Amino acid sequence: MKVPKTIKKKSNKIWQKWSIAFRIIPLILSIAVLKILSHKFDFELIELNALFTSLIAGTIFLIGFLISGVLSDYKESEKLPSELSASIKTLYDDAYTIYKGKNSKNALQLIEFQKRFIHSLMDWFYKRESTSSILEKISQINDFLVELDNEGIQAGYIIKMKNEQNNIRKMILRIDTIRETNFIGSAYAILEAMGFLIAFCLIIIKIDPFYASLFFSLLVTFLISYMFLLIKDLDNPFDYAENGESGTEISLKPVHDLIEVFDNLKN
Repeated sequence: MKVPKTIKKKSNKIWQKWSIAFRIIPLILSIAVLKILSHKFDFELIELNALFTSLIAGTIFLIGFLISGVLSDYKESEKLPSELSASIKTLYDDAYTIYKGKNSKNALQLIEFQKRFIHSLMDWFYKRESTSSILEKISQINDFLVELDNEGIQAGYIIKMKNEQNNIRKMILRIDTIRETNFIGSAYAILEAMGFLIAFCLIIIKIDPFYASLFFSLLVTFLISYMFLLIKDLDNPFDYAENGESGTEISLKPVHDLIEVFDNLKN
């Protein structure tokens, strides 16, 4: 059983690494066919000139502008699942300490609530639960904190748990903003238009010898298409509902690990 699991793991890594390249293979094949037909039927109407190379240079500049913008959000997004898991676990530790120290039934109820909440959180990542619902569940922690305060639990614990609740809410809202907001939609539109123009020009441009023309046409198309899809994927690193936890999506391993810890805990 170990060998198949190892092979499956390696194949998943290969797919994650080359998934974008595989996705644009149909486009590359289409360009190749059109280029061959264009050459065969003498439809290569334009010569290579400075205006065309300027168009490619402008497209590369726009790609650099877009990727620098989305990378800043992506680097921030990489931290959010681990920080979110840390805040939930810290809240659990405080509740567990109160439960063991004071034998508090409310603290035990808060522990059970968190065990259910972590599963709801995973559903929210996959858009099986709405943001309003998950925020409502975060607000329900207030009821437990009020009961703990009525029990006479030290104010330091209550304040600390309240801060963790606030941190969880802020990270949920930040993730929701990142996955629901596109980075400058008009910039994507002009990049799509420029990419289409370049592909069309590559099909009808005449470069001798033909095989060199075919090679560079496919190479330029591949690079621009690859970078465009990469930017689109990086722009929403929490799109698990569509892509699962593969490709450029942020790893949810910290959340999975915490679910496993909670499921194995015995009070």
